Amino acid sequence: MDPITIAALGFGLMLVLIFLHVPIGIAMAFVGVGGFAMVADWAPALSLLASEPAATLTNLDLAVIPLFMLMGNLAASAGLANDIYNIAHAFFGHRRGGLATATVLGCGGFGAVCGSGIATTATFGRVALPEMLERGYAPSLASGAVAAGGTLGIIVPPSAIMVLYAILTEQFVVDLFTAAVVPAVLAVALYAAAVWLTVTLNPGAATGFQRLGVRERLHALRKGWGVVLLAVVVLGGIYAGVFTVNEAAAVGVVISFVFLMARKGLAWKTLASVLVSAATSTAMIYVMVFGATIFSYFMTVTDAPAMLVQVIGDTGLPAFGIIALLLLLYVVLGAFFDEVAAMIITLPFVIPIIQHLGYDLVWWGIINVIVIEIGMIMPPIGINVMVLNGMRRDIPLQTIYKGILPFLAADVVRLAVLVAFPTLTLWLPSVLK
Repeated sequence: MDPITIAALGFGLMLVLIFLHVPIGIAMAFVGVGGFAMVADWAPALSLLASEPAATLTNLDLAVIPLFMLMGNLAASAGLANDIYNIAHAFFGHRRGGLATATVLGCGGFGAVCGSGIATTATFGRVALPEMLERGYAPSLASGAVAAGGTLGIIVPPSAIMVLYAILTEQFVVDLFTAAVVPAVLAVALYAAAVWLTVTLNPGAATGFQRLGVRERLHALRKGWGVVLLAVVVLGGIYAGVFTVNEAAAVGVVISFVFLMARKGLAWKTLASVLVSAATSTAMIYVMVFGATIFSYFMTVTDAPAMLVQVIGDTGLPAFGIIALLLLLYVVLGAFFDEVAAMIITLPFVIPIIQHLGYDLVWWGIINVIVIEIGMIMPPIGINVMVLNGMRRDIPLQTIYKGILPFLAADVVRLAVLVAFPTLTLWLPSVLK
């Protein structure tokens, strides 16, 4: 059988297995080994099951993922997310729609110590959503702010998905973190503008409260010094060259653990829950990486990526048109898969295309993350929407979808700006080199 035909059948079989709820990493590994064997032989194919997991587990760059996962879980259990929200609330809560704006800001701040979009959504679904509903906010605006704000967890550095992208595409992870700063600030600003526009067009969607005095604001700042310290030490240490990314993550884990112990004592049940949650997320990502690397070998031996590049080149589409089609693909995938899965499934095909078109892989990494963010809240599924609906069954899905529409519009504007002007993304990395 022709290798390209084998590649097409393998990709189709992988999608079928995924939709049958076979874990994504397992599906990719199964198809990768079987397909590699059909093109080459069973002996080298089966050897991939030993060599690739061993290479992944001994990759020191990947060690940062469990560390960031653990740091985020420890920070959430220590109540640092509440501190971030309270600071934003103290300064913006008095404005009409201020609590929704505070939620967006809080999600952005928590993203700096969490690195996961789903975890950020779940955390602020517990922290911010009840308070907004109790203060008379429309359920659509309240839930929309949480679901959309949760996507900031993967664009605000440090981000686990950026680490994974850097490793799989052989890019310098600090370049990705640096490149994400301007897009992250733009995201927060546009989300805040979406809140303002919503309450301007529909004043009944939110209320304003009495402005807090200087004493109350200073109290919120004093109470929230811990999360500021954590973000400054981790991110500042990376950008200043004091720590490597791995060292910064390890220091962040220690600081988060100290805060957890100081605030809640040595609660073994809490600590066990944190460790189990971090281990579960890490295991899921590692299994995906195992499967992705094996699947990539299969795709490479069939020469399918090179053939795809040639086919796309023969279409005569301009580079911008090809990028637009890829972005549409990621929006669709992001609606069905979590952020890691959507990226890993497509990298073997997409990266050769981006390189062929002459685009910077750091720029594409940020665009990749942003478009997956959009998919995370895109109807008819949107994983963040599902997470929030699972937490609050009293808020119908259609209400959440209605609430995210202004934020989706803000995301489309941000994506269009960053695609049209790549220098906005690449400016800061070039300055700091």
